[in-house]
Amino acid sequence: MEPFQRYIESQTRRHFFRNGAMGLGTAALSYLMGRDKASAAGVTNYFSSPHQRANVGLPGLPHFAPKAKRAIYLFMSGAPSQMDMYDYKPKMHDLFDTDLPESVRQGQRLTTMTSGQSRFPIAPSMFKFQKYENNENGAWVSELLPYTASIVKDLAIIKSVYTEAINHDPAITYMMTGHQLPGRPSLGAWLNYGLGSESDDLPAFVVLNATWTGRKDAQALYNRLWGSAFLPSKHQGVMLRSSGDPVLFLSNPDGVSPQLRRRMLDSLNRLNQEQFDEVGDPETQARISQYEMAFRMQTSAPELTDISKEPKHVLDLYGPDVQKPGTFAYNCLLARRMAERGVRFSQIFHRGWDQHFNLPGDLPNQCRDIDQG
Repeated sequence: MEPFQRYIESQTRRHFFRNGAMGLGTAALSYLMGRDKASAAGVTNYFSSPHQRANVGLPGLPHFAPKAKRAIYLFMSGAPSQMDMYDYKPKMHDLFDTDLPESVRQGQRLTTMTSGQSRFPIAPSMFKFQKYENNENGAWVSELLPYTASIVKDLAIIKSVYTEAINHDPAITYMMTGHQLPGRPSLGAWLNYGLGSESDDLPAFVVLNATWTGRKDAQALYNRLWGSAFLPSKHQGVMLRSSGDPVLFLSNPDGVSPQLRRRMLDSLNRLNQEQFDEVGDPETQARISQYEMAFRMQTSAPELTDISKEPKHVLDLYGPDVQKPGTFAYNCLLARRMAERGVRFSQIFHRGWDQHFNLPGDLPNQCRDIDQG
């Protein structure tokens, strides 16, 4: 098949926007004009990191200096109910073992787990609550979160958000992408797409999956939860591992020097560039950039994960688990270190909670995996 015919038959909407009506020259010109316009408006002044870069995301965007430079998203799947943590409902004690009124349920669908129940009795929280001052009204926090309660004055607790999903996976997908059905970009991918990266040496979007001490039959996590869907794949999250290389195949194999690795990548990039010149698939350019990022991460990733130089008073803030790679506390510290190094979006998943609610004197520690970290 002729190269041009292959090119025509392989076109997608992504190709159209990448190579289509305006052409490569116009697209490049618009990028440069947008970048210069943003710079003239002071948009890029928020790049204070020594690891800064010129890539600020979409051409000409953002139109204004963003108030938020980066985000750390902590997602604790399978957590205790909000009524056991922040949403204090003392009147439920008066309704104990009475049936849930229809005015509350309002005909909502039942999950498979509860569809066989003959009744739906009300049960109050079994944990004690205390009011802590964080504004003129104060905030109620349960005994499960003693460390969080001590900083509640610095938190904004929002109780008005909800989803219509009744099962775990659609609900988690909704929380990560804004839609119950798979196929949409994740929040981190959108932020990466819109704002670009501050760092040449680390990905703009990093994912950490924390270990846990509770029951092991936790809800599964799928890489679509940090995927880019229909956005270019370079915007998807990069999962860091807690043992071995932070990213698979980051270290050079035995007998392969950094110089040899560099020569190999240069040759591979030339082949990929020839493929791009022939077919025009933008994913080829994404592959080149990912190979280059992996090469730079050979230096940046070990430095990032080495917490030996963190002061003791800082480590003490995160609790004893901070010294154990892969724990929630350790990952929280890494997220802070990544933010300092220009990572736009860090996402930490935690999937297990200690369920032994009846252990004497142990009630305040049920959320111990995540509370202090």
